[in-house]
Amino acid sequence: MIKLAKIISTFFGIGLFPLAPGTLASLAMVVLYRYYLYRLSWPLYLALLLVIIAAGIYFSSVYARSLNLKDPGKVVIDEVAGQLLALFLLRPDWIILAPAFIVFRFLDIIKPMGVKRLETLPAGWGIMADDLGSGLVVNVLLRLVILVFGL
Repeated sequence: MIKLAKIISTFFGIGLFPLAPGTLASLAMVVLYRYYLYRLSWPLYLALLLVIIAAGIYFSSVYARSLNLKDPGKVVIDEVAGQLLALFLLRPDWIILAPAFIVFRFLDIIKPMGVKRLETLPAGWGIMADDLGSGLVVNVLLRLVILVFGL
Protein backbone atom coordinates (compact mmCIF):
# COMPACT_ATOMS: atom_id res chain seq x y z
CA MET A 1 0.00 0.00 0.00
CA ILE A 2 2.86 2.40 0.75
CA LYS A 3 4.29 1.86 -2.73
CA LEU A 4 0.97 2.83 -4.34
CA ALA A 5 0.65 5.78 -1.94
CA LYS A 6 4.10 6.98 -3.03
CA ILE A 7 3.22 6.69 -6.72
CA ILE A 8 -0.05 8.60 -6.34
CA SER A 9 1.22 11.17 -3.81
CA THR A 10 4.30 12.02 -5.89
CA PHE A 11 2.13 12.01 -9.03
CA PHE A 12 4.03 9.22 -10.74
CA GLY A 13 7.39 10.41 -9.45
CA ILE A 14 7.21 14.13 -10.29
CA GLY A 15 7.40 14.85 -6.55
CA LEU A 16 10.77 13.10 -6.40
CA PHE A 17 12.35 15.71 -8.69
CA PRO A 18 15.02 17.51 -6.62
CA LEU A 19 14.12 21.10 -7.62
CA ALA A 20 10.67 22.64 -7.20
CA PRO A 21 8.60 19.46 -7.52
CA GLY A 22 5.35 21.30 -6.75
CA THR A 23 6.00 23.80 -9.51
CA LEU A 24 6.84 21.00 -11.92
CA ALA A 25 3.60 19.17 -11.03
CA SER A 26 1.58 22.36 -11.56
CA LEU A 27 3.29 22.99 -14.89
CA ALA A 28 2.58 19.42 -15.97
CA MET A 29 -1.12 20.00 -15.25
CA VAL A 30 -1.17 23.23 -17.25
CA VAL A 31 0.37 21.44 -20.24
CA LEU A 32 -2.01 18.46 -19.87
CA TYR A 33 -4.94 20.87 -19.63
CA ARG A 34 -3.81 22.88 -22.65
CA TYR A 35 -3.41 19.90 -24.93
CA TYR A 36 -5.93 17.40 -23.62
CA LEU A 37 -7.94 17.92 -20.45
CA TYR A 38 -9.81 21.04 -21.63
CA ARG A 39 -11.54 18.78 -24.19
CA LEU A 40 -13.29 16.80 -21.46
CA SER A 41 -16.92 17.69 -20.78
CA TRP A 42 -17.22 19.66 -17.56
CA PRO A 43 -18.95 16.79 -15.70
CA LEU A 44 -16.17 14.38 -16.69
CA TYR A 45 -13.48 16.94 -15.78
CA LEU A 46 -15.18 17.52 -12.42
CA ALA A 47 -15.41 13.75 -11.82
CA LEU A 48 -11.70 13.40 -12.62
CA LEU A 49 -10.90 16.25 -10.23
CA LEU A 50 -12.98 14.69 -7.46
CA VAL A 51 -11.24 11.33 -7.94
CA ILE A 52 -7.84 13.06 -7.75
CA ILE A 53 -8.93 14.90 -4.60
CA ALA A 54 -10.20 11.74 -2.92
CA ALA A 55 -7.10 9.77 -3.91
CA GLY A 56 -4.92 12.66 -2.78
CA ILE A 57 -6.53 12.84 0.64
CA TYR A 58 -6.18 9.13 1.23
CA PHE A 59 -2.81 8.38 -0.33
CA SER A 60 -1.05 11.53 0.89
CA SER A 61 -2.14 10.57 4.41
CA VAL A 62 -0.65 7.10 4.01
CA TYR A 63 2.58 8.34 2.42
CA ALA A 64 3.10 11.22 4.86
CA ARG A 65 2.56 8.85 7.78
CA SER A 66 5.10 6.42 6.31
CA LEU A 67 7.66 9.26 6.13
CA ASN A 68 6.66 10.50 9.61
CA LEU A 69 6.07 14.00 8.17
CA LYS A 70 3.00 16.23 8.24
CA ASP A 71 3.23 17.57 4.66
CA PRO A 72 6.25 16.21 2.77
CA GLY A 73 7.54 18.25 -0.15
CA LYS A 74 7.53 15.07 -2.22
CA VAL A 75 3.73 14.99 -2.07
CA VAL A 76 2.57 16.92 -5.14
CA ILE A 77 -0.89 15.43 -5.72
CA ASP A 78 -2.16 18.51 -3.85
CA GLU A 79 -0.59 20.81 -6.45
CA VAL A 80 -2.09 18.66 -9.20
CA ALA A 81 -5.60 19.00 -7.73
CA GLY A 82 -5.20 22.70 -6.92
CA GLN A 83 -3.93 23.58 -10.38
CA LEU A 84 -6.73 21.59 -12.03
CA LEU A 85 -9.26 23.50 -9.91
CA ALA A 86 -7.60 26.77 -10.90
CA LEU A 87 -8.03 25.82 -14.58
CA PHE A 88 -11.60 24.50 -14.32
CA LEU A 89 -13.67 25.68 -17.32
CA LEU A 90 -11.10 28.22 -18.48
CA ARG A 91 -10.15 28.64 -22.13
CA PRO A 92 -6.97 26.76 -23.03
CA ASP A 93 -5.23 29.92 -24.29
CA TRP A 94 -1.77 30.77 -22.97
CA ILE A 95 -2.97 34.29 -22.12
CA ILE A 96 -5.17 32.60 -19.51
CA LEU A 97 -3.06 29.54 -18.67
CA ALA A 98 0.18 31.40 -17.91
CA PRO A 99 -1.40 33.65 -15.26
CA ALA A 100 -3.33 30.66 -13.87
CA PHE A 101 -0.02 28.86 -13.36
CA ILE A 102 1.92 31.83 -11.99
CA VAL A 103 -0.79 33.09 -9.64
CA PHE A 104 -1.56 29.57 -8.40
CA ARG A 105 2.10 28.93 -7.53
CA PHE A 106 2.36 32.35 -5.88
CA LEU A 107 -0.77 31.82 -3.77
CA ASP A 108 0.23 28.25 -2.96
CA ILE A 109 3.53 29.51 -1.60
CA ILE A 110 2.30 32.53 0.39
CA LYS A 111 -1.12 31.07 1.35
CA PRO A 112 -3.08 34.30 1.84
CA MET A 113 -6.66 35.02 2.93
CA GLY A 114 -7.07 32.24 5.44
CA VAL A 115 -5.80 29.56 3.03
CA LYS A 116 -2.96 28.85 5.49
CA ARG A 117 -5.51 27.77 8.12
CA LEU A 118 -6.64 24.96 5.83
CA GLU A 119 -3.28 23.26 6.45
CA THR A 120 -4.35 22.64 10.04
CA LEU A 121 -6.93 20.07 8.95
CA PRO A 122 -5.87 16.54 9.83
CA ALA A 123 -3.57 14.42 7.64
CA GLY A 124 -4.40 14.32 3.93
CA TRP A 125 -7.23 16.81 4.34
CA GLY A 126 -4.74 19.48 5.41
CA ILE A 127 -2.26 18.51 2.71
CA MET A 128 -4.91 18.90 0.00
CA ALA A 129 -7.12 21.70 1.32
CA ASP A 130 -4.71 24.64 1.14
CA ASP A 131 -3.92 23.92 -2.52
CA LEU A 132 -7.59 23.53 -3.33
CA GLY A 133 -8.25 26.84 -1.60
CA SER A 134 -5.54 28.52 -3.67
CA GLY A 135 -6.90 26.92 -6.83
CA LEU A 136 -10.40 28.17 -6.12
CA VAL A 137 -9.13 31.71 -5.47
CA VAL A 138 -7.17 31.66 -8.75
CA ASN A 139 -10.17 30.43 -10.73
CA VAL A 140 -12.44 33.13 -9.31
CA LEU A 141 -9.82 35.87 -9.82
CA LEU A 142 -9.22 34.86 -13.43
CA ARG A 143 -12.95 34.77 -14.14
CA LEU A 144 -13.21 38.32 -12.79
CA VAL A 145 -10.26 39.48 -14.92
CA ILE A 146 -11.77 37.82 -18.00
CA LEU A 147 -15.13 39.46 -17.29
CA VAL A 148 -13.71 42.93 -16.61
CA PHE A 149 -11.15 43.00 -19.42
CA GLY A 150 -13.06 40.89 -21.94
CA LEU A 151 -10.26 38.41 -22.47
